[in-house]
Amino acid sequence: MELSTWLVYVSVISVLIFSPGPSALLCISDGVKFGNKKTLPTILGGAIAALLLMTLSAVGLGAILTASETLFFVIKMLGAGYLLYLGWSAWREKAVDHHDETTSIFRTEPEVEADQNNTLITYSAYLLFRKGFMVGISNPKDLLFFIALFPSFMNADFPQIEQYAVLACTWFFIDCTSMFMYAGLGAKISPLLTKPSTMIFVNRTVGSVFIVLGSALAISAGMSRKS
Repeated sequence: MELSTWLVYVSVISVLIFSPGPSALLCISDGVKFGNKKTLPTILGGAIAALLLMTLSAVGLGAILTASETLFFVIKMLGAGYLLYLGWSAWREKAVDHHDETTSIFRTEPEVEADQNNTLITYSAYLLFRKGFMVGISNPKDLLFFIALFPSFMNADFPQIEQYAVLACTWFFIDCTSMFMYAGLGAKISPLLTKPSTMIFVNRTVGSVFIVLGSALAISAGMSRKS
């Protein structure tokens, strides 16, 4: 592909990826809980979800979704529902205490009653990967980009597979780098969140943002469908 096209692509996706969104918020949240290294499954889940969307767009699904208003509406509503679910889960989540490298305790009562009411939850790379993937696959920014803009970076005069490989590798590198930075930010501020009351406040803030994002996506989908 032409260098000028690639540079424009890098500029566009850099702004898109680095701008805060559901995936960035999730990486910060997991970085606070587990540290930046253990957030890698979350990062990879989101990046692979984006590559899947890119692949579907490259093979023509973008045109199909654009032509099918109902299908696009269903996908956006599913994404909105999942964001609302994440928000509700984060809102209900209590303080985290890392007592070893693989286990976290989510307190169900204030710290003074921890011995009687703790629920033990084992760190799971699979669960983090799945959560990262689900947030990534329903990310409204990525959905709109891959449906509306990504096909314009593919030139019919050049080999399609080579172009796709370049664009996909570029996205994957920038996406993982950006999300790792967000996870690192979460890990850096985690010592400031050792008090259970502070952690509960952060969880509810994160949950509220997810709920707002999910609601906004649902309202946007409903308004676009009516118009």
